[in-house]
Amino acid sequence: MNSATTNALRREVGLSGAVMMGLGSILGTGVFVSVGIAAGVAGPAVVLAIALAGVLAVCNALSSAQLAASHPVSGGTYEYGYRYLTPTLGFGAGWMFLCAKSASAATAALGFAGYTLHAAGVDSRPARTALALGAVVVLTGLVLAGVRRSNRANTVIVGATLVALAFFVVAGLRSAVLNAGDNLTPFFGGLDDSVPATRRLLEATALMFVAYTGYGRIATLGEEVAEPRRTIPRAIVITLIVSMTLYIAVGLVGVAGAGVGVFAGDGTRAAAPLEVAARSFGVPGAGWVLAAGAVTAMLGVLLNLILGLSRVALAMGRRGDLPGVFARVSTAGSPGPAVVGIGLVIALIAATGDIRLAWSFSAFTVLVYYAVTNLAATRLAREDRLYHPLIAWFGLAGCLGLAFWVESRVWIAGLGVLAAGLLVRWVMRRVLSGSRPTGSGGSPPSAP
Repeated sequence: MNSATTNALRREVGLSGAVMMGLGSILGTGVFVSVGIAAGVAGPAVVLAIALAGVLAVCNALSSAQLAASHPVSGGTYEYGYRYLTPTLGFGAGWMFLCAKSASAATAALGFAGYTLHAAGVDSRPARTALALGAVVVLTGLVLAGVRRSNRANTVIVGATLVALAFFVVAGLRSAVLNAGDNLTPFFGGLDDSVPATRRLLEATALMFVAYTGYGRIATLGEEVAEPRRTIPRAIVITLIVSMTLYIAVGLVGVAGAGVGVFAGDGTRAAAPLEVAARSFGVPGAGWVLAAGAVTAMLGVLLNLILGLSRVALAMGRRGDLPGVFARVSTAGSPGPAVVGIGLVIALIAATGDIRLAWSFSAFTVLVYYAVTNLAATRLAREDRLYHPLIAWFGLAGCLGLAFWVESRVWIAGLGVLAAGLLVRWVMRRVLSGSRPTGSGGSPPSAP
């Protein structure tokens, strides 16, 4: 093997760094876009949807935590599926993760460009695409420099986002108190009352679930976290508690203070729903603060998605589900080919422009992904369990139950993407089987 490369990653991420990675992945499109989308679906009941999605996310998080603590390697559910279930389920989880989150990363890049240009008074699709591509290139280069530098940049980004969200809650508190009686009734009334309230609540819960799933980035960095059995579960739980508190506060203040009609958004407007709501509070500079927060949040999401996606690509390269070149790790401690490959995919998607159904598509594919996570957690040996097995079974039932409450065309497309991935895997195994690499990172090249 060339002396410039190795297959080992470095354990350089502590508890605070892991929490910041999780928050950087969660507090982005989730809070600045999806809360508005879900409010448009469920109305004031979005607050209940946020809480229900949070409960399900906690179950998934605990399953992820004990799996990552028991099997601390890069790749997340892709690796857990291989180890505890079947190669097909493991590959399916990894493939769905790559497809869904690459689209989410491109959306974050375009969102960053849109918010930045809107603040500058520029309305140009080519300029937005060019700025989005520039952001992808810069952050891909940052991730190539290694996880330690990425972590420092992420801490700054998350700090700015937290300040913006805290400002939103404080700025809207007076309006929320004064207008709560009008804006929170009827509680189950949405923008489209022709759809039954139960269906709207469950769809909003599915959409909000995606907003919590950034904690999985902590698990996908399993080989780079110090003391993983102790650090990973603590980091995931802390991340979710902070995120859930912020989401409920933001959703309640946004709907109560501005009303569903103002707060709800579809993710296609130049301004994020929180920015629109903040401007209605009548607080000088509120819109600008939220615009700045949205910009930093999109950068944080993009940075953390490149990190997480590249680690899944690394794991898939190790097993031969992607070309073996993706299994290489440089002396800087970064899986360079995987990072570059993921950066190129995100850039190609961003270059096409808007992705209207990206969030719903992510909801379905991510719910399927975490269904595999929970199923794998049910197979843990008694001595490897950190929590009662009923938690994993509840998470599995919740994920499968919510997955098909999104639009039918979305889950049909999601199943089509999964079928395409399995075809790709079959071709890789048949055509390129001779160049399949040996597994590493504590995992054999095929499931036991």
